[in-house]
Amino acid sequence: MRNLNFFMMAFLVLTIFSCKKAYAPEEAADSAEIAVATTDSVSDEEYIPEPNTESYAGLEENPFESPLKASLSTFSIDVDNASYTNIRRFINEGQKVPKDAVRVEEMINFFKYKYPQPDGQHPFAIHTEYSDCPWNKNSRLLKIGLQGKDVPMANLPATNLVFLVDVSGSMDEPNKLPLLKESMKILVKELRSTDRVSIVVYAGSAGVVLEPTSGEDKDEIMDAFDDLHAGGSTAGGEGIELAYKLAQENFIKGGNNRVVIATDGDFNVGASSDDDMLKLIEKKRESGVFLTVLGFGMGNYKDSKMEILADKGNGNYAYIDNIQEANRFLGKEFKGAMFAIAKDVKIQIEFNPKHVQAYRLIGYENRKLNAEDFKNDKIDAGELGSGHSVTALYEVIPAGVESDYVPSDLKYTKTQKAEGNYSDELATVKFRYKKPDGDKSIEIVNVIADKKTSLENSSPDFKFTTAVSWFGLKLRESKYIANSSSSDIKRLAKAGLQNDDDGYRSEFVRLVDAVN
Repeated sequence: MRNLNFFMMAFLVLTIFSCKKAYAPEEAADSAEIAVATTDSVSDEEYIPEPNTESYAGLEENPFESPLKASLSTFSIDVDNASYTNIRRFINEGQKVPKDAVRVEEMINFFKYKYPQPDGQHPFAIHTEYSDCPWNKNSRLLKIGLQGKDVPMANLPATNLVFLVDVSGSMDEPNKLPLLKESMKILVKELRSTDRVSIVVYAGSAGVVLEPTSGEDKDEIMDAFDDLHAGGSTAGGEGIELAYKLAQENFIKGGNNRVVIATDGDFNVGASSDDDMLKLIEKKRESGVFLTVLGFGMGNYKDSKMEILADKGNGNYAYIDNIQEANRFLGKEFKGAMFAIAKDVKIQIEFNPKHVQAYRLIGYENRKLNAEDFKNDKIDAGELGSGHSVTALYEVIPAGVESDYVPSDLKYTKTQKAEGNYSDELATVKFRYKKPDGDKSIEIVNVIADKKTSLENSSPDFKFTTAVSWFGLKLRESKYIANSSSSDIKRLAKAGLQNDDDGYRSEFVRLVDAVN
């Protein structure tokens, strides 16, 4: 018995010693040693998945506004499309889509539209269209589209890319780190010899696993990705600090300097609260380094954190749900995702009370700005990439029509009318943007005529944009739609199936079909 007790005690001591050694902090003399600790020594730690802890920031729908009381509507553009691919993931898995996962503007802007290329001095062209609203019979829809200039790859500036890869334990699932590595290889194929690539990883600590390397050395870059392994907790704040430090040390003046964060967003060590991350990324934005955020996985996915990073960090945000989406966003859409041609792009619209009783911006709830922010060059706004398009929709209640969404029995408040001879104008829309390396904004002004086309005679793009918006409002269980018929949404979407070379519009119709 004494021998048995002795062996049991010896086993216990060895077990405790082994655990302490496995979890002891690594002392590293340089970043390479830190990287070894991050990718190798923590890879053996067992990650136990938690119950579903996905998080989404709450959104409150934009209400109808009177042009007499709220004369200006101001917002930042949004080229993100993470919400659409995330919604697609839920529907394809037969799950109910969480309302707060639905950002209608990101659904709309997932798709490409046939807007004209700019032919003047500005980096984008403007297109507007005005037609009937299918979900409220007395309303109309105004579509505003921006089309970024498609700059040939050879004419784009040299790139300084720093990949910041999450190798924490939560990434140890097939649709996370393995998919992330395959996705990065698609992006690497697009790099040129003038481009430089670095890789930073983070788990229990952060470290550099690839020093700046020419885009010509694709095998070396891909090998570095292949060597990554998941394990440990998630020092997200520390990783961001290191990635931006590396980007600034290798900054290319006049070039495209960008950090690419690839993660499930589950930061749980260091600067982890949404408020902490917001302050950190706003500070880093001042460095002149742009940001791309790539989301992976499910179950513990932190959309709320990812969106904050992209919105506040001069960035864009995509959710990679499969290798086909990686090929679309990081391959076919590489220029739009990685090369900004305009930054801090803002839109401000003034509706004419002669023709507009009320209006509401559909989506863009977390992109709204104060009227005075429009001319304030210190206020951050969205970025437009090479070849990117941006679309916004307003629902308009014309003057003199009955509507459930505006009061019609006012006794003491008289309806005012706009002064001046603007009888043919529906609205005036203004745009402001800065050059990618500029700090002073440039303004464009367009007048929109009060000229409506029937929905039947509207463009295929208008029909399809409207159908996507309608479906998004249905998923959000919007209080502003009288008709939420999936068959009607599908019928309108099918009428806009032109320009569907890649089949994404047809895929959307199938998603509508799958939701009651």
